[in-house]
Amino acid sequence: MSGMHQARLIDILLVEDDPGDVRLTREALKGNRVSNRLFVVEDGEEAMSFLRREGQYADAPRPDLVLLDLNLPRKNGREVLEEIKSTPDLRSIPVVVLTTSRQERDILHAYDLNANCYITKPVGWEQFLEVVGQIEHFWMGIVTLPVKGD
Repeated sequence: MSGMHQARLIDILLVEDDPGDVRLTREALKGNRVSNRLFVVEDGEEAMSFLRREGQYADAPRPDLVLLDLNLPRKNGREVLEEIKSTPDLRSIPVVVLTTSRQERDILHAYDLNANCYITKPVGWEQFLEVVGQIEHFWMGIVTLPVKGD
């Protein structure tokens, strides 16, 4: 039974169109203890194709966690969130909304759409690292994620 609790690789889908934020997230996750694979898509349409394993994403893994920027081209983060949470096969995937917006209505709206967590992007690199580390610690260290079924 000893193999039961061995750490598994965590698949994270980052939906983010800002190359700087993608780079920061990649760096931040690299420095953390949990083994993870980061997949990046740049807009909401691509995010849904990845999650639905359509086209070029036919072999995409089901992510353990989605980090979702709200301000995206083609299909915004709110629409993506709504679609994920209203799709029975996808709605159990935890979604962490990452955004620059501090507006109360955006925060409430994200939670109304069943976001699991809402984080306002900090400006500094140190803060950003800390936030990503906390997300990872919380979701990967404390919360028990559903076992992946394909």
